[in-house]
Amino acid sequence: MTSAKPKTLPRLIEVEEFFADPDFSNPSISPDGSRIAFLAPAHGRRNVWVCGVDEDPANAVCVTHDARRGITNYFWTDDPRWLLYLQDTDGNEDWHLFRVDLTAPGEPAVDLTPMAPGSRVFSAEPLAAQRATMIVAMNQRPEFVDHFLVDVATGTVTLHLEQDDPNGTVLLDRSGEPAFAWRLTEDGDYEFSAIESGTGERRVLRRMGGTAYPMVVQPQLVTPDGTGLLIGAYQDSDDLRLVRLDRETGEERVLAAVEGHSLDVRGAMAPGVLPPMVFTSRRTHEVIAARFVGDRPRIEVLDAHFADVYAALSTLSDGVLSTLSSDESEQRWIATFVHDRDPSVTWLYDHATGESRQLFRGFPRLNPADLAPMTAVHFPARDGLPLNGFLTLPVGTEPVRLPLVLLVHGGPWFHDAWEYNPVVQLLANRGHAVLQVNFRGSTGYGRRHTEAAVGEFARAMHTDLIDAADWAVEQGYADADRIGIFGGSYGGYAALVGVTVTPDYFAAAVDYVGISDLTNFLRSVPPLAKAHMLNNWYAYVGDPEDPDAEADMLARSPITMVDHIRTPLLVAQGANDARVVQAESDNIVASLRERGVPVEYLLAEDEGHGFENPENQIWLYRAVEKHFAEHLGGRRHPER
Repeated sequence: MTSAKPKTLPRLIEVEEFFADPDFSNPSISPDGSRIAFLAPAHGRRNVWVCGVDEDPANAVCVTHDARRGITNYFWTDDPRWLLYLQDTDGNEDWHLFRVDLTAPGEPAVDLTPMAPGSRVFSAEPLAAQRATMIVAMNQRPEFVDHFLVDVATGTVTLHLEQDDPNGTVLLDRSGEPAFAWRLTEDGDYEFSAIESGTGERRVLRRMGGTAYPMVVQPQLVTPDGTGLLIGAYQDSDDLRLVRLDRETGEERVLAAVEGHSLDVRGAMAPGVLPPMVFTSRRTHEVIAARFVGDRPRIEVLDAHFADVYAALSTLSDGVLSTLSSDESEQRWIATFVHDRDPSVTWLYDHATGESRQLFRGFPRLNPADLAPMTAVHFPARDGLPLNGFLTLPVGTEPVRLPLVLLVHGGPWFHDAWEYNPVVQLLANRGHAVLQVNFRGSTGYGRRHTEAAVGEFARAMHTDLIDAADWAVEQGYADADRIGIFGGSYGGYAALVGVTVTPDYFAAAVDYVGISDLTNFLRSVPPLAKAHMLNNWYAYVGDPEDPDAEADMLARSPITMVDHIRTPLLVAQGANDARVVQAESDNIVASLRERGVPVEYLLAEDEGHGFENPENQIWLYRAVEKHFAEHLGGRRHPER
């Protein structure tokens, strides 16, 4: 720890600068290399814009016109006329696939997948053998995800493959033929099979332990020739590796492995939002690089041609490669980079000429010098389990006895990483130290670390967080009397556990779309999702239909211990949340108000599992800023 004190504080950055939609994000290049698409604000929401590859992005044309909810995921097609995107309604996660006519950008988008409420698109991939045709997985039957062919030009939808097992799925090759299948067995293992061409007969190749893969085995990529399946597997290691499973022999071959580091599967949980776990070639469709977890993300290059491209791209930023797209010739590339203080910087690189130019910065009004560096930290839990985390200290302030916010990630089968995080930067800008810890159960730090969470909700998973905050106090960074806790989803549950199990430890808490009743949470899960929770929630927490397990789950539910709460609490919830239903927040707030305990409740009628609309994010984080300023101290905007 250093006691050197910088001369000046950074400017007090407005909440809007952190949580308004970025000026530019999610860039990609068209297959023919002639155009660039990206997301930018229009009509008060994120929309898709398109410009020529050599044009100034400031002159781009807005080709979508969504004024209700921002767009996150869009796709080029192999027909230059059409562009596709996914959209739900007010955060309900009922995703539909929409078509945009780039020759008529002012026309309304067309819903290619009109379905009844409760049904959604799960994936959309181009069919290699048929131009402008997508293979779309969706559950028109509530409990089964079937494959359909969608003709982009006409909108015709044809059933392609009907699934017969709600606990598994068929994996198709690039021509749309069944190649592999996986299913979750009754004992919680994943069973992978080869599907014989012509007969459809299944031949088991591999079984993998379920609790080691709580968020499904990722990735699951059929090789371009259909003869192999790429999966993430531990094999005989504690580290997750990228492995090729042979369709004929079942032989496993390691494609990428890093001793002491695991394949980073976070990207599979939020495609289009988080950096991908693997990069694939647009020309060959082979995997050309893989991402691994570390103090900073680590890229392992698997392709000789891409090695030269990657070496050139690496000179453009002191961050780590985030997103990547190329034209079909792999001459022109668009890249963004993970960075803790300079997010969403986008570069265009021409491999034929070696020339590059910066296209845009996602947040041009943010000065990296005003933002706080994120530093990897390591310390043991009380039982000796190694814990990894990230500490962010406010700029311009002596790092001694600061107010500390323990920021807890969701999942819990997820992990925090070195990256730009607007919540972290807001809190640091307000004078708070921010500590993120990858407690047991987090992914990315080995099989033993993940499975150490079995049965440990509100137990060792909670004491890991206390141990992390105690470490910050012992190091002199944090003031023991000014520690706050803030989390979303599982992190919201952790915040509620924090103020019930250890009611005197935290000076303030924020519960954001968090679980208050483990039994009600699991009973509220849609039927389609229940089939895939056997090896995560049911294995790690329990089955609420088992009386003994139900009693144990209630004992670990904050709603049961609500009388312990005396910590100032802020609760935020989306009314359309399909994962953690509104009752989870309503019940905790009602119980506190009945006792006369002050609690602030933000309920957004047009949001789901997390606030997406900028005005709602700004509303939330103004409240968070005020809440922690009042109860922890630190800086605060004078107008708030």
